[in-house]
Amino acid sequence: MVRTSQNSVRSSESTARFDILRRQVGLVLGPLFLILTLLAPVPALSEPAHRLAAIMVLVITFWVTEALPLPVTALLGPLLAVVFGVAGAAETFAPFADPLIFLFMGSFMLARAIFVHRLNERIAYGVMSWKVVGARPRRILIAYGAIAAFISAWMSNTATAAMLLPVGMSLLAFMESEGGVGPRYGTALMLTTAYACSLGGMATVVGTPPNVIAVGMIQDYVGVELTFVQWILFAGPIAILMVGFLVGYMSWIGRAGPGEIPGADRIILERKAALGPWTRGEKNVLLAFFMTVTLWIVPGLLSLALGNTHPVAVLISSALPISVAALIGVVLLFLLPIDRERRTTVTWKQAVDIDWGTILLFGGGLALGQLAFSTGLAEAFGRGVTGALPVSSLVWLTFGAAAFTTIFSEAMSNTAAANIAIPIVISIAIGSGVDPIPPAVAASLASSVAVILPVSTPANAIVYSSGKVPITSMVRYGLLMDLVAITVIPTVVLFVLG
Repeated sequence: MVRTSQNSVRSSESTARFDILRRQVGLVLGPLFLILTLLAPVPALSEPAHRLAAIMVLVITFWVTEALPLPVTALLGPLLAVVFGVAGAAETFAPFADPLIFLFMGSFMLARAIFVHRLNERIAYGVMSWKVVGARPRRILIAYGAIAAFISAWMSNTATAAMLLPVGMSLLAFMESEGGVGPRYGTALMLTTAYACSLGGMATVVGTPPNVIAVGMIQDYVGVELTFVQWILFAGPIAILMVGFLVGYMSWIGRAGPGEIPGADRIILERKAALGPWTRGEKNVLLAFFMTVTLWIVPGLLSLALGNTHPVAVLISSALPISVAALIGVVLLFLLPIDRERRTTVTWKQAVDIDWGTILLFGGGLALGQLAFSTGLAEAFGRGVTGALPVSSLVWLTFGAAAFTTIFSEAMSNTAAANIAIPIVISIAIGSGVDPIPPAVAASLASSVAVILPVSTPANAIVYSSGKVPITSMVRYGLLMDLVAITVIPTVVLFVLG
Protein backbone atom coordinates (compact mmCIF):
# COMPACT_ATOMS: atom_id res chain seq x y z
CA MET A 1 0.00 0.00 0.00
CA VAL A 2 2.86 2.38 0.83
CA ARG A 3 4.59 1.60 -2.46
CA THR A 4 1.36 2.19 -4.38
CA SER A 5 0.84 5.54 -2.66
CA GLN A 6 4.44 6.60 -3.41
CA ASN A 7 4.07 5.61 -7.05
CA SER A 8 0.81 7.54 -7.23
CA VAL A 9 2.48 10.66 -5.79
CA ARG A 10 5.38 10.41 -8.25
CA SER A 11 2.98 9.94 -11.14
CA SER A 12 0.93 12.92 -10.00
CA GLU A 13 4.05 15.09 -9.83
CA SER A 14 5.09 13.98 -13.32
CA THR A 15 1.62 14.73 -14.63
CA ALA A 16 1.68 18.19 -13.06
CA ARG A 17 5.08 18.97 -14.65
CA PHE A 18 3.81 17.76 -18.02
CA ASP A 19 0.69 19.94 -17.72
CA ILE A 20 2.81 23.03 -16.99
CA LEU A 21 5.07 22.31 -19.97
CA ARG A 22 2.06 21.67 -22.21
CA ARG A 23 0.50 25.01 -21.26
CA GLN A 24 3.75 26.90 -21.82
CA VAL A 25 4.20 25.31 -25.24
CA GLY A 26 0.60 26.14 -26.12
CA LEU A 27 1.05 29.81 -25.24
CA VAL A 28 3.88 29.99 -27.77
CA LEU A 29 2.46 27.77 -30.51
CA GLY A 30 -1.05 29.26 -30.52
CA PRO A 31 -0.10 32.81 -31.56
CA LEU A 32 2.62 31.45 -33.86
CA PHE A 33 0.14 29.23 -35.71
CA LEU A 34 -2.31 32.14 -35.94
CA ILE A 35 0.30 34.40 -37.58
CA LEU A 36 1.52 31.68 -39.95
CA THR A 37 -2.03 30.90 -41.03
CA LEU A 38 -2.77 34.57 -41.63
CA LEU A 39 0.38 34.91 -43.75
CA ALA A 40 -0.22 31.71 -45.73
CA PRO A 41 -1.85 32.29 -49.13
CA VAL A 42 -5.22 30.49 -49.27
CA PRO A 43 -6.95 31.67 -52.47
CA ALA A 44 -9.85 29.25 -51.97
CA LEU A 45 -10.98 31.18 -48.89
CA SER A 46 -12.62 34.56 -48.60
CA GLU A 47 -10.84 37.09 -46.40
CA PRO A 48 -13.25 36.58 -43.42
CA ALA A 49 -12.95 32.80 -43.76
CA HIS A 50 -9.15 33.06 -43.90
CA ARG A 51 -9.06 35.13 -40.71
CA LEU A 52 -11.48 32.76 -38.99
CA ALA A 53 -9.29 29.79 -39.97
CA ALA A 54 -6.33 31.45 -38.25
CA ILE A 55 -8.41 32.12 -35.14
CA MET A 56 -9.67 28.53 -35.03
CA VAL A 57 -6.12 27.19 -35.34
CA LEU A 58 -5.20 29.24 -32.26
CA VAL A 59 -8.31 28.15 -30.38
CA ILE A 60 -7.74 24.46 -31.15
CA THR A 61 -4.09 24.77 -30.07
CA PHE A 62 -5.12 26.40 -26.81
CA TRP A 63 -7.83 23.78 -26.22
CA VAL A 64 -5.45 20.87 -26.84
CA THR A 65 -2.67 22.29 -24.67
CA GLU A 66 -5.00 23.99 -22.16
CA ALA A 67 -2.77 27.05 -22.40
CA LEU A 68 -5.70 29.01 -20.94
CA PRO A 69 -8.72 27.64 -19.07
CA LEU A 70 -11.03 26.07 -21.65
CA PRO A 71 -13.91 28.54 -21.09
CA VAL A 72 -11.52 31.49 -21.47
CA THR A 73 -10.37 30.11 -24.80
CA ALA A 74 -14.01 29.64 -25.80
CA LEU A 75 -14.54 33.37 -25.20
CA LEU A 76 -11.26 34.32 -26.85
CA GLY A 77 -12.27 32.80 -30.19
CA PRO A 78 -15.44 34.90 -30.71
CA LEU A 79 -13.68 37.94 -29.25
CA LEU A 80 -10.91 37.71 -31.86
CA ALA A 81 -13.49 37.12 -34.58
CA VAL A 82 -14.99 40.53 -33.80
CA VAL A 83 -11.59 42.25 -33.48
CA PHE A 84 -10.37 40.73 -36.78
CA GLY A 85 -13.54 41.79 -38.57
CA VAL A 86 -14.86 38.31 -39.31
CA ALA A 87 -18.35 39.37 -38.16
CA GLY A 88 -20.06 41.91 -35.95
CA ALA A 89 -20.44 41.48 -32.20
CA ALA A 90 -24.21 40.91 -32.33
CA GLU A 91 -23.89 38.08 -34.86
CA THR A 92 -20.83 36.55 -33.22
CA PHE A 93 -22.16 36.41 -29.67
CA ALA A 94 -25.77 35.51 -30.54
CA PRO A 95 -25.13 31.75 -29.99
CA PHE A 96 -24.47 32.46 -26.31
CA ALA A 97 -28.24 33.06 -26.06
CA ASP A 98 -29.12 29.86 -27.93
CA PRO A 99 -32.05 27.99 -26.29
CA LEU A 100 -29.72 25.07 -25.59
CA ILE A 101 -27.68 27.34 -23.32
CA PHE A 102 -30.77 27.49 -21.11
CA LEU A 103 -31.10 23.71 -21.30
CA PHE A 104 -27.60 23.54 -19.83
CA MET A 105 -28.51 25.99 -17.09
CA GLY A 106 -31.73 24.22 -16.19
CA SER A 107 -30.32 20.69 -16.19
CA PHE A 108 -27.23 21.79 -14.23
CA MET A 109 -29.43 23.48 -11.60
CA LEU A 110 -31.62 20.38 -11.28
CA ALA A 111 -28.50 18.26 -10.87
CA ARG A 112 -27.22 20.70 -8.26
CA ALA A 113 -30.47 20.33 -6.30
CA ILE A 114 -30.13 16.54 -6.43
CA PHE A 115 -26.60 16.86 -5.06
CA VAL A 116 -27.53 19.41 -2.36
CA HIS A 117 -30.28 17.17 -0.96
CA ARG A 118 -28.17 14.01 -1.38
CA LEU A 119 -30.81 12.32 -3.47
CA ASN A 120 -28.06 10.73 -5.54
CA GLU A 121 -26.65 9.02 -2.44
CA ARG A 122 -30.08 7.66 -1.53
CA ILE A 123 -30.42 6.19 -5.00
CA ALA A 124 -26.93 4.67 -4.87
CA TYR A 125 -27.27 3.07 -1.44
CA GLY A 126 -30.82 1.99 -2.25
CA VAL A 127 -29.68 -0.04 -5.25
CA MET A 128 -26.56 -1.39 -3.53
CA SER A 129 -28.69 -2.63 -0.62
CA TRP A 130 -30.85 -4.86 -2.83
CA LYS A 131 -30.69 -8.49 -1.71
CA VAL A 132 -29.79 -9.60 -5.22
CA VAL A 133 -26.53 -7.64 -4.82
CA GLY A 134 -25.72 -8.87 -1.33
CA ALA A 135 -22.08 -9.23 -0.31
CA ARG A 136 -20.79 -10.68 -3.58
CA PRO A 137 -17.89 -8.73 -5.12
CA ARG A 138 -18.97 -9.38 -8.72
CA ARG A 139 -22.52 -8.21 -8.10
CA ILE A 140 -21.27 -5.19 -6.16
CA LEU A 141 -19.11 -4.22 -9.15
CA ILE A 142 -22.01 -4.69 -11.58
CA ALA A 143 -24.40 -2.69 -9.38
CA TYR A 144 -21.73 -0.02 -8.93
CA GLY A 145 -21.33 0.37 -12.68
CA ALA A 146 -25.08 0.45 -13.26
CA ILE A 147 -25.58 3.13 -10.59
CA ALA A 148 -22.76 5.29 -11.97
CA ALA A 149 -24.15 5.02 -15.51
CA PHE A 150 -27.74 5.77 -14.49
CA ILE A 151 -26.94 8.80 -12.33
CA SER A 152 -24.50 10.26 -14.86
CA ALA A 153 -27.20 10.06 -17.53
CA TRP A 154 -28.93 12.89 -15.65
CA MET A 155 -26.21 14.84 -13.88
CA SER A 156 -22.53 15.73 -14.12
CA ASN A 157 -20.16 12.81 -14.66
CA THR A 158 -17.65 14.53 -12.41
CA ALA A 159 -20.15 14.95 -9.56
CA THR A 160 -21.25 11.33 -9.92
CA ALA A 161 -17.67 10.05 -9.72
CA ALA A 162 -16.93 12.29 -6.73
CA MET A 163 -20.04 11.01 -4.94
CA LEU A 164 -19.36 7.31 -5.63
CA LEU A 165 -15.62 7.34 -4.86
CA PRO A 166 -15.95 7.33 -1.03
CA VAL A 167 -18.65 4.64 -1.28
CA GLY A 168 -16.33 2.40 -3.27
CA MET A 169 -13.30 3.13 -1.11
CA SER A 170 -15.11 2.21 2.11
CA LEU A 171 -16.31 -1.05 0.58
CA LEU A 172 -12.84 -1.82 -0.73
CA ALA A 173 -11.23 -1.18 2.64
CA PHE A 174 -13.57 -3.70 4.27
CA MET A 175 -13.33 -6.36 1.55
CA GLU A 176 -9.53 -6.13 1.41
CA SER A 177 -9.28 -6.35 5.20
CA GLU A 178 -11.35 -9.53 5.09
CA GLY A 179 -9.04 -10.98 2.44
CA GLY A 180 -11.90 -11.38 0.01
CA VAL A 181 -10.47 -9.38 -2.89
CA GLY A 182 -7.04 -8.48 -4.20
CA PRO A 183 -5.57 -5.23 -5.53
CA ARG A 184 -6.81 -5.99 -9.07
CA TYR A 185 -10.38 -5.81 -7.79
CA GLY A 186 -9.74 -2.35 -6.38
CA THR A 187 -8.38 -1.19 -9.74
CA ALA A 188 -11.38 -2.70 -11.52
CA LEU A 189 -13.91 -1.10 -9.17
CA MET A 190 -12.32 2.33 -9.46
CA LEU A 191 -12.09 2.12 -13.26
CA THR A 192 -15.72 1.02 -13.36
CA THR A 193 -16.59 4.20 -11.49
CA ALA A 194 -14.83 6.49 -13.97
CA TYR A 195 -15.72 4.66 -17.16
CA ALA A 196 -19.39 4.06 -16.29
CA CYS A 197 -19.82 7.75 -15.48
CA SER A 198 -18.55 8.69 -18.94
CA LEU A 199 -20.48 5.98 -20.79
CA GLY A 200 -23.73 6.57 -18.92
CA GLY A 201 -23.69 10.19 -20.03
CA MET A 202 -24.27 9.03 -23.62
CA ALA A 203 -27.81 7.88 -22.90
CA THR A 204 -29.68 11.20 -22.72
CA VAL A 205 -29.35 14.62 -24.32
CA VAL A 206 -28.53 16.17 -20.93
CA GLY A 207 -26.15 13.40 -19.86
CA THR A 208 -23.04 15.19 -21.06
CA PRO A 209 -22.30 18.46 -22.89
CA PRO A 210 -21.22 16.84 -26.22
CA ASN A 211 -24.76 15.47 -26.63
CA VAL A 212 -26.24 18.96 -26.37
CA ILE A 213 -23.58 20.25 -28.73
CA ALA A 214 -24.53 17.61 -31.32
CA VAL A 215 -28.25 18.35 -31.00
CA GLY A 216 -27.64 22.09 -31.33
CA MET A 217 -25.28 21.88 -34.29
CA ILE A 218 -27.46 19.37 -36.15
CA GLN A 219 -30.43 21.69 -35.68
CA ASP A 220 -28.48 24.81 -36.70
CA TYR A 221 -26.43 23.46 -39.61
CA VAL A 222 -28.60 20.60 -40.91
CA GLY A 223 -32.06 21.88 -40.00
CA VAL A 224 -33.11 18.68 -38.22
CA GLU A 225 -34.33 18.66 -34.62
CA LEU A 226 -33.58 15.54 -32.58
CA THR A 227 -36.06 15.10 -29.75
CA PHE A 228 -35.20 13.87 -26.27
CA VAL A 229 -36.91 10.54 -26.99
CA GLN A 230 -35.18 10.07 -30.34
CA TRP A 231 -31.81 10.54 -28.69
CA ILE A 232 -32.60 7.93 -26.03
CA LEU A 233 -33.81 5.45 -28.66
CA PHE A 234 -30.47 5.29 -30.45
CA ALA A 235 -28.01 6.39 -27.75
CA GLY A 236 -29.58 4.41 -24.90
CA PRO A 237 -28.80 0.99 -26.45
CA ILE A 238 -25.23 2.11 -27.15
CA ALA A 239 -24.76 3.17 -23.53
CA ILE A 240 -26.24 -0.13 -22.30
CA LEU A 241 -23.99 -2.17 -24.60
CA MET A 242 -20.88 -0.26 -23.57
CA VAL A 243 -21.66 -0.40 -19.84
CA GLY A 244 -22.51 -4.10 -20.15
CA PHE A 245 -19.16 -4.78 -21.79
CA LEU A 246 -17.46 -2.61 -19.16
CA VAL A 247 -18.75 -4.48 -16.12
CA GLY A 248 -18.06 -7.84 -17.73
CA TYR A 249 -14.54 -6.76 -18.68
CA MET A 250 -13.82 -5.28 -15.25
CA SER A 251 -15.24 -8.33 -13.46
CA TRP A 252 -12.76 -10.43 -15.39
CA ILE A 253 -9.88 -8.03 -14.71
CA GLY A 254 -10.70 -7.80 -11.00
CA ARG A 255 -11.07 -11.55 -10.59
CA ALA A 256 -14.50 -10.83 -9.09
CA GLY A 257 -15.64 -14.39 -8.61
CA PRO A 258 -19.01 -15.64 -7.36
CA GLY A 259 -17.84 -15.77 -3.75
CA GLU A 260 -19.34 -13.82 -0.87
CA ILE A 261 -17.72 -11.57 1.75
CA PRO A 262 -19.95 -11.52 4.84
CA GLY A 263 -20.37 -8.05 6.25
CA ALA A 264 -19.98 -6.06 3.02
CA ASP A 265 -23.76 -5.74 2.71
CA ARG A 266 -23.95 -4.55 6.34
CA ILE A 267 -21.75 -1.52 5.54
CA ILE A 268 -24.10 -0.53 2.72
CA LEU A 269 -27.15 -0.90 4.95
CA GLU A 270 -25.51 1.21 7.65
CA ARG A 271 -24.73 3.97 5.14
CA LYS A 272 -28.29 3.83 3.85
CA ALA A 273 -29.74 3.99 7.38
CA ALA A 274 -27.51 7.00 8.18
CA LEU A 275 -29.38 9.01 5.54
CA GLY A 276 -32.50 8.78 7.70
CA PRO A 277 -36.08 9.06 6.42
CA TRP A 278 -36.95 10.89 3.22
CA THR A 279 -36.85 14.64 3.71
CA ARG A 280 -39.25 17.17 2.24
CA GLY A 281 -36.40 18.55 0.17
CA GLU A 282 -35.64 15.16 -1.38
CA LYS A 283 -39.27 14.64 -2.27
CA ASN A 284 -39.48 18.10 -3.84
CA VAL A 285 -36.37 17.51 -5.93
CA LEU A 286 -37.70 14.16 -7.05
CA LEU A 287 -41.00 15.77 -8.05
CA ALA A 288 -39.26 18.54 -10.01
CA PHE A 289 -36.98 16.01 -11.66
CA PHE A 290 -39.82 13.72 -12.75
CA MET A 291 -41.83 16.70 -13.97
CA THR A 292 -38.90 17.82 -16.10
CA VAL A 293 -38.23 14.34 -17.52
CA THR A 294 -41.93 13.96 -18.35
CA LEU A 295 -41.91 17.25 -20.23
CA TRP A 296 -38.74 16.17 -22.04
CA ILE A 297 -40.26 12.87 -23.11
CA VAL A 298 -43.91 13.71 -23.93
CA PRO A 299 -43.26 15.79 -27.11
CA GLY A 300 -41.07 13.05 -28.55
CA LEU A 301 -43.60 10.33 -27.73
CA LEU A 302 -46.37 12.34 -29.38
CA SER A 303 -44.22 12.81 -32.49
CA LEU A 304 -43.58 9.07 -32.64
CA ALA A 305 -47.24 8.19 -32.09
CA LEU A 306 -48.91 10.85 -34.23
CA GLY A 307 -46.16 11.83 -36.65
CA ASN A 308 -43.93 14.90 -36.72
CA THR A 309 -46.44 16.91 -38.78
CA HIS A 310 -49.54 16.22 -36.67
CA PRO A 311 -50.96 19.51 -35.31
CA VAL A 312 -50.99 18.29 -31.70
CA ALA A 313 -47.40 17.04 -31.90
CA VAL A 314 -46.27 20.28 -33.52
CA LEU A 315 -48.09 22.38 -30.90
CA ILE A 316 -46.65 20.52 -27.93
CA SER A 317 -43.13 20.41 -29.40
CA SER A 318 -43.13 24.15 -30.09
CA ALA A 319 -44.63 25.02 -26.68
CA LEU A 320 -42.38 22.68 -24.66
CA PRO A 321 -38.87 22.50 -26.14
CA ILE A 322 -36.38 20.72 -23.90
CA SER A 323 -34.83 24.01 -22.76
CA VAL A 324 -38.19 25.31 -21.51
CA ALA A 325 -38.95 21.99 -19.80
CA ALA A 326 -35.66 22.21 -17.88
CA LEU A 327 -36.45 25.75 -16.73
CA ILE A 328 -39.92 24.69 -15.57
CA GLY A 329 -38.24 22.13 -13.32
CA VAL A 330 -35.95 24.81 -11.92
CA VAL A 331 -38.87 27.14 -11.19
CA LEU A 332 -40.55 24.30 -9.28
CA LEU A 333 -37.52 24.10 -7.02
CA PHE A 334 -38.15 27.71 -6.00
CA LEU A 335 -41.90 27.20 -5.55
CA LEU A 336 -41.92 24.03 -3.45
CA PRO A 337 -41.30 24.72 0.28
CA ILE A 338 -39.33 22.45 2.57
CA ASP A 339 -40.74 23.67 5.91
CA ARG A 340 -43.47 25.77 7.51
CA GLU A 341 -41.35 28.86 7.14
CA ARG A 342 -41.75 28.47 3.37
CA ARG A 343 -38.06 28.06 2.72
CA THR A 344 -37.75 26.84 -0.84
CA THR A 345 -36.13 23.60 -1.98
CA VAL A 346 -33.03 25.43 -3.19
CA THR A 347 -31.70 28.91 -2.65
CA TRP A 348 -30.50 31.09 -5.50
CA LYS A 349 -26.93 30.77 -4.21
CA GLN A 350 -27.19 26.98 -4.36
CA ALA A 351 -28.86 26.98 -7.77
CA VAL A 352 -26.22 29.12 -9.47
CA ASP A 353 -23.33 27.10 -8.05
CA ILE A 354 -23.05 25.21 -11.33
CA ASP A 355 -20.42 24.67 -14.02
CA TRP A 356 -20.65 27.99 -15.84
CA GLY A 357 -17.38 27.19 -17.58
CA THR A 358 -19.01 24.38 -19.56
CA ILE A 359 -21.83 26.72 -20.57
CA LEU A 360 -19.33 29.28 -21.87
CA LEU A 361 -17.39 26.51 -23.60
CA PHE A 362 -20.56 25.37 -25.35
CA GLY A 363 -21.47 28.92 -26.35
CA GLY A 364 -18.01 29.59 -27.74
CA GLY A 365 -18.08 26.38 -29.75
CA LEU A 366 -21.48 27.25 -31.20
CA ALA A 367 -20.29 30.76 -32.08
CA LEU A 368 -17.21 29.53 -33.94
CA GLY A 369 -19.22 26.80 -35.65
CA GLN A 370 -21.82 29.23 -36.94
CA LEU A 371 -19.11 31.60 -38.18
CA ALA A 372 -17.42 28.68 -39.97
CA PHE A 373 -20.61 28.03 -41.91
CA SER A 374 -21.56 31.68 -42.53
CA THR A 375 -18.09 32.60 -43.85
CA GLY A 376 -17.83 29.51 -46.08
CA LEU A 377 -14.87 28.09 -44.12
CA ALA A 378 -16.75 24.88 -43.27
CA GLU A 379 -17.77 24.32 -46.88
CA ALA A 380 -14.22 24.88 -48.14
CA PHE A 381 -12.81 22.56 -45.49
CA GLY A 382 -15.35 19.87 -46.37
CA ARG A 383 -14.47 20.07 -50.07
CA GLY A 384 -10.77 19.93 -49.26
CA VAL A 385 -11.02 16.86 -47.04
CA THR A 386 -13.34 14.95 -49.38
CA GLY A 387 -10.95 15.62 -52.24
CA ALA A 388 -7.91 14.40 -50.32
CA LEU A 389 -9.26 11.48 -48.27
CA PRO A 390 -11.52 8.48 -49.06
CA VAL A 391 -14.33 9.55 -46.73
CA SER A 392 -17.05 10.09 -49.31
CA SER A 393 -19.20 7.18 -48.12
CA LEU A 394 -21.50 7.37 -45.10
CA VAL A 395 -19.98 4.25 -43.52
CA TRP A 396 -16.37 5.42 -43.83
CA LEU A 397 -17.22 8.88 -42.56
CA THR A 398 -19.18 7.60 -39.55
CA PHE A 399 -16.44 5.19 -38.48
CA GLY A 400 -13.80 7.84 -39.15
CA ALA A 401 -15.70 10.42 -37.09
CA ALA A 402 -15.93 8.02 -34.13
CA ALA A 403 -12.23 7.12 -34.31
CA PHE A 404 -11.09 10.72 -34.74
CA THR A 405 -13.15 12.04 -31.83
CA THR A 406 -12.25 9.15 -29.53
CA ILE A 407 -8.54 9.81 -30.04
CA PHE A 408 -9.02 13.58 -29.79
CA SER A 409 -10.97 13.40 -26.53
CA GLU A 410 -8.20 11.40 -24.86
CA ALA A 411 -5.96 14.46 -25.01
CA MET A 412 -8.47 17.18 -24.14
CA SER A 413 -11.90 17.94 -22.69
CA ASN A 414 -14.68 15.97 -24.36
CA THR A 415 -16.68 19.20 -24.66
CA ALA A 416 -13.82 20.91 -26.48
CA ALA A 417 -13.29 17.82 -28.64
CA ALA A 418 -16.96 17.81 -29.63
CA ASN A 419 -16.88 21.55 -30.36
CA ILE A 420 -13.99 20.94 -32.75
CA ALA A 421 -14.99 17.63 -34.32
CA ILE A 422 -18.73 17.93 -34.93
CA PRO A 423 -18.66 21.03 -37.21
CA ILE A 424 -15.79 19.44 -39.16
CA VAL A 425 -17.68 16.18 -39.55
CA ILE A 426 -20.87 17.95 -40.64
CA SER A 427 -18.99 20.05 -43.21
CA ILE A 428 -17.24 16.96 -44.62
CA ALA A 429 -20.55 15.09 -44.84
CA ILE A 430 -22.26 17.97 -46.62
CA GLY A 431 -19.29 18.28 -48.99
CA SER A 432 -19.52 14.54 -49.69
CA GLY A 433 -23.25 14.65 -50.28
CA VAL A 434 -24.07 12.19 -47.48
CA ASP A 435 -26.37 12.45 -44.49
CA PRO A 436 -24.42 14.39 -41.82
CA ILE A 437 -26.51 13.20 -38.86
CA PRO A 438 -25.01 9.69 -38.30
CA PRO A 439 -21.36 10.84 -38.36
CA ALA A 440 -22.17 13.87 -36.19
CA VAL A 441 -23.95 11.69 -33.62
CA ALA A 442 -21.12 9.12 -33.72
CA ALA A 443 -18.59 11.88 -33.08
CA SER A 444 -20.62 13.18 -30.15
CA LEU A 445 -20.98 9.78 -28.49
CA ALA A 446 -17.37 8.83 -29.13
CA SER A 447 -16.18 11.96 -27.35
CA SER A 448 -17.55 10.46 -24.12
CA VAL A 449 -15.13 7.53 -24.37
CA ALA A 450 -12.16 9.20 -22.71
CA VAL A 451 -10.68 6.34 -20.73
CA ILE A 452 -6.94 6.11 -21.27
CA LEU A 453 -5.40 8.95 -19.23
CA PRO A 454 -6.21 10.71 -15.94
CA VAL A 455 -6.29 14.02 -17.84
CA SER A 456 -8.85 12.72 -20.35
CA THR A 457 -11.78 13.56 -18.08
CA PRO A 458 -12.25 14.74 -14.47
CA ALA A 459 -13.89 11.40 -13.60
CA ASN A 460 -10.64 9.62 -14.52
CA ALA A 461 -8.62 12.07 -12.46
CA ILE A 462 -10.88 11.53 -9.44
CA VAL A 463 -10.47 7.74 -9.38
CA TYR A 464 -6.76 8.03 -10.19
CA SER A 465 -6.35 10.08 -7.01
CA SER A 466 -7.54 7.06 -5.00
CA GLY A 467 -4.15 5.39 -5.44
CA LYS A 468 -5.88 2.21 -6.57
CA VAL A 469 -5.32 2.74 -10.29
CA PRO A 470 -1.75 2.60 -11.67
CA ILE A 471 -1.36 4.73 -14.79
CA THR A 472 -0.21 1.68 -16.73
CA SER A 473 -3.46 -0.12 -15.87
CA MET A 474 -5.58 2.84 -16.97
CA VAL A 475 -3.79 2.98 -20.32
CA ARG A 476 -3.75 -0.79 -20.89
CA TYR A 477 -7.39 -1.43 -20.03
CA GLY A 478 -8.56 1.82 -21.62
CA LEU A 479 -7.15 0.91 -25.02
CA LEU A 480 -9.54 -2.02 -25.40
CA MET A 481 -12.45 0.17 -24.30
CA ASP A 482 -11.51 2.65 -27.03
CA LEU A 483 -11.36 -0.08 -29.68
CA VAL A 484 -14.75 -1.45 -28.63
CA ALA A 485 -16.26 2.04 -28.68
CA ILE A 486 -14.87 2.80 -32.15
CA THR A 487 -16.55 -0.40 -33.35
CA VAL A 488 -19.84 -0.40 -31.43
CA ILE A 489 -20.81 3.29 -31.61
CA PRO A 490 -20.71 3.78 -35.41
CA THR A 491 -22.18 0.33 -36.03
CA VAL A 492 -25.26 0.97 -33.92
CA VAL A 493 -25.61 4.57 -35.14
CA LEU A 494 -25.54 3.41 -38.77
CA PHE A 495 -28.02 0.62 -38.02
CA VAL A 496 -30.48 3.02 -36.40
CA LEU A 497 -29.90 6.24 -38.35
CA GLY A 498 -28.16 5.13 -41.55
